[in-house]
Amino acid sequence: MLTKDEYLLKNFSKIKHKKWELFVITRILHLLDDADIEYVCQQYINIKGNKHYLTDLCFPSLKLYYEIDEGQHASKEHGDDDKIRQREILEATDWEERRIRVYDNTNPRLGRDLKEVISEVDDFILYVKQRKKEFEISNGLKITWDYENKFNPKKYIEKGSIDVNDNVVFLNHRDCLKLFGYKSENHYQRAWWNKGIKNHNQAVWFPKLYPNKEWKNVLSADRSTIFEERVINGKAVKINLPSKEERIVFAHYKNVFGQTVYKFYGVYVPDFEKTNEYKHVHRRIETKIDLNRYI
Repeated sequence: MLTKDEYLLKNFSKIKHKKWELFVITRILHLLDDADIEYVCQQYINIKGNKHYLTDLCFPSLKLYYEIDEGQHASKEHGDDDKIRQREILEATDWEERRIRVYDNTNPRLGRDLKEVISEVDDFILYVKQRKKEFEISNGLKITWDYENKFNPKKYIEKGSIDVNDNVVFLNHRDCLKLFGYKSENHYQRAWWNKGIKNHNQAVWFPKLYPNKEWKNVLSADRSTIFEERVINGKAVKINLPSKEERIVFAHYKNVFGQTVYKFYGVYVPDFEKTNEYKHVHRRIETKIDLNRYI
């Protein structure tokens, strides 16, 4: 696992070849100087299916992202695309967008006056500080960035629940399973586990929600349905009908830093009316789990 210092430095390394982006973002973060505000450079945001965007600078805990517009944004076509992008990100995340223009209006190939850019960036810094205060007041909680425990199952066990809205992510199967009574410190590698929760007619499933070897698993755009097929040489082949257990789904994917992680997507059950011997269909029935059931 990356340390917090490594995480911070790795963020900057992703933008080192973009001079305006590097200048604006480093000024924001250095002058903001708040270790409790989580940030991500080039944040991956999934929109529909395999469609995604990368936001220049994102503050997840404040539901806010910042776009740095260089010369290519001056064209009408690019401006129209930016509006579509903003709308789609808002629909997917409910995050607010703020933008800054760093090119010269009269000649987009040239950079804007640096003093003007600095002034706007400093105004944005004040806005971030104010937004944090407002979030803390409205939610009644202090915003903190507890990086070291980001992937620790203990905080969810103490809380007594997990919710898809909390962006629950772990680095391995073992830590996911600890929520449901798994006691061993040994790693568990299989994609299916029900040893500790048979009494609940449930299993924990770790699908790869993308084509993988012979398996083609697809998550619907609204995340309410998972489609499962086995494909060999481009042709779907028969598979045994699914068991009746509820599936607690932690999907496998790589995050923005290339780490393999497992994200909680909810509880799914086989939809036997739509399932057949070539394709299994699983529909989501819960987005939150009471972990006290498994103690």
